[in-house]
Order: sequence, then structure tokens, then C-alpha cells
Amino acid sequence: MDSLATAAGSAVAPLLEDFSLEMTGKDISGLDGARACIPPGTRINITFLGNEDPGTRLAAARAVRRSGCVPVPHISARRLRSRSELDAFLAALRSDGTADNVFVVGGDPATPHGPYDDSLALIRSGALRAHGVRHVGISGYPEGHPAIAHPVLWSAMEDKTAALAGDDLSGDIITQFGFDADPVLAWVEEVRGRGIDAPVRIGVPGPAGIRRLLTYAARFGVGTSASIARKYGFSITNLMGTAGPDRFIRALAGGYDPTRHGVLKLHFYTFGGIENTSRWIADFRAAEGVPSTEGTGGLHRSLP
Repeated sequence: MDSLATAAGSAVAPLLEDFSLEMTGKDISGLDGARACIPPGTRINITFLGNEDPGTRLAAARAVRRSGCVPVPHISARRLRSRSELDAFLAALRSDGTADNVFVVGGDPATPHGPYDDSLALIRSGALRAHGVRHVGISGYPEGHPAIAHPVLWSAMEDKTAALAGDDLSGDIITQFGFDADPVLAWVEEVRGRGIDAPVRIGVPGPAGIRRLLTYAARFGVGTSASIARKYGFSITNLMGTAGPDRFIRALAGGYDPTRHGVLKLHFYTFGGIENTSRWIADFRAAEGVPSTEGTGGLHRSLP
């Protein structure tokens, strides 16, 4: 291996040592195909889609656990119709042995379907701890949110991390994906400047069609100017190809300073499918000279 590959690998390795993935309840067959490429102990988030029922989400969490990975079911606060619905879902997770880790999000509905206006209300309900949850992920938005003002986002993050600490729950922050590493790193510095020291998992789009990437970016308010697109590695005038996050990850690794940014890891959104994304990660790690090691869920090994 030449010295350039070794240097690149040494910079990228800390971000990839404990990466996480995302899937939906419909991706169980893809998970089976990807198993050989996913290190045991990898955290796999399971999204809370409005068109999937609880049984589908529970089946996905069981499949992740069977694969030797760590299931992280999502809970969408505004989609819950009642406290009893929340209790039933958490009780089912606990019965399956998949309740240790969850991710809470406000959710898409403009009007709550039940008693929870946002993920903070869900955390403050006490239901998570009561049902055996030990670790909770929350959202971060380096480029802001199309429907929520910046001051509100910062206040919510501070309140959620404080509420988790008050409930003796550990947590991490998973960010929305983006195409430009510079605003992401600047945002993480502000997170640390506000006294929030939770690990941050930087959202990364797995390899996917350019048209699909731009569609998701428009939905979530992610910047896609021509200069950002070129920096990432695609052209907004040519939508026929695919793009992977290799340039973004290298740029992130190049600017990452643990003394300023704390613990950073990568979280892959599998827009092109969990199997394709997992294979891409394995190939990228090999190309960058990152040692092939088994996943351990290392950020959370100290959990009781």
C-alpha cells in the first residue's frame, strides 16, 4: 500500500470505526444480502414510515438483531395517537430484546396525531426509561430545517440533551445529510460551544442516483448549488449518473479535529439500498487503507 493511501486511511479511519446505517421495514431482504459486508455490532436505524405498521417495524428490528447488529428503532412523536400506542410499541420492543436503543424524531405531520408535539415531549413522558430504553438518538440539522427556525432548533437540542441526562439516558446526535463538509464541521463546533458533548453521527448519503439525491435534498432543505455539487462530485445539469460520498468523507476527515469537534462518526442514509451502500462502504474502507475490523458498537460499550 502506498504512503498516500496510508495517510488517507489514517484520517478517515476514526470516522468509519463505528459507522451506522439506516433501513426501512421493507429492507429485510436487502439486509440479508448485505450481511457479509456489515461488521457485527453495527448500529442500524429503522425508520418510522407512515405507510408501515408497527408489526413491520418490529420485524425489521428482530431481523437486525438476528444479523448480529444493533437495532435502533425510530419513534415519530407526532405520528403517535396516544400514550397507550407508545407503551405498546416499546413493550413489544422490550419483549423482543430490541428496546435498548431508539431514535426519537418529531416526524412529518404538521399537526400531531396525539399527545406528543415533538420528540422532547416524548422524552419527557418518561415512557422510554420505563420500558428499558438506555440510549436515545436525536436529530441535528447542520444546514437548518425548512420549517423550523434556527433558534428553535438550538433550543430543542439543548433541552433534549438535558432531558436525557436528567433521565440518566445516554444519547447521540444524528445529523441530516449534506453535500458540503465545511458547514457540517462549523455546526459541530457550535454544538460543542454550547456545552453539548454527545457523540455526533454525521449523516452521509450512500451511493445513489443523482436525481434521487437531489429530490431528497430539496425535501430536507439541503444545499445543492452548482459549486457544492461539483465539490461533492456530480453536476446538477446531468441527472443520469450516480454519486457516492467519497469526496465528502475525505473532506470531513481532512477538517476533523477531535479537540474541537469531539467524537464524530458516520451515519449512512441508504438511498440506493442497504446492500449497495454496505458494499460501497466495504470497498471504500479497503481503498482508503482502513483496517477491516469487526464492529463493536464502541461508542456505547460502557452502557450498564
